[in-house]
Amino acid sequence: MTNNEIVMQGSPSMGDALPIDKPIANKNYALKTAGFWVRFWAFLLDGLMITAVIGILVNPIFYLMDWSLSETVWYAPISIISAIVYYSYFVLMTKFFGQTLGKMIFGLRVISLKHDKLTWSDVLFRDWIGRIINNVFMPLYILVVILPNNQGLHDFFADTAVVHEKVYIEKDIVQPSVPIKEEIPESVSLEKKTEPEKLEEKDEE
Repeated sequence: MTNNEIVMQGSPSMGDALPIDKPIANKNYALKTAGFWVRFWAFLLDGLMITAVIGILVNPIFYLMDWSLSETVWYAPISIISAIVYYSYFVLMTKFFGQTLGKMIFGLRVISLKHDKLTWSDVLFRDWIGRIINNVFMPLYILVVILPNNQGLHDFFADTAVVHEKVYIEKDIVQPSVPIKEEIPESVSLEKKTEPEKLEEKDEE
């Protein structure tokens, strides 16, 4: 954060307008993007919650059916069901709430940089395809530190960003002055119109 940026809680208020014949200093408010560590802790909480759900709902079924829970290959039944629960959690929570439970706790939200609301294509690219690539190559998560707007690779694919809710960064933007058109008073324009008429009357006389 630079010296000309401040973080403020709540919605920004609009200042009084300045005269249009002078440069206008506007206050531009932008939601503060979430950095690596706060996103890491939110992701860690989500992982713990998913593990708890699988342990409570899925594992008992496997015990009853006498299915193996120790297989680690990707095509094992427990791996497939765990993957379905994992990706469904992120896709559905992000689509319908804009945030997972971990993000809710830390006051984070996923927004689209090209749409007003997250679309299904945004969410599927971000939390399914992009997250699969990130999970296969875990070091790619560090791109949150490098890419603009603290985007992860999955954010970059979907053109999304993770921001803090109700936390804004204030920046000063100087806009060019608006040119003022000179307006001719109506009285002057009427005088100019009536002068030729008077001359015509004199000529007729």
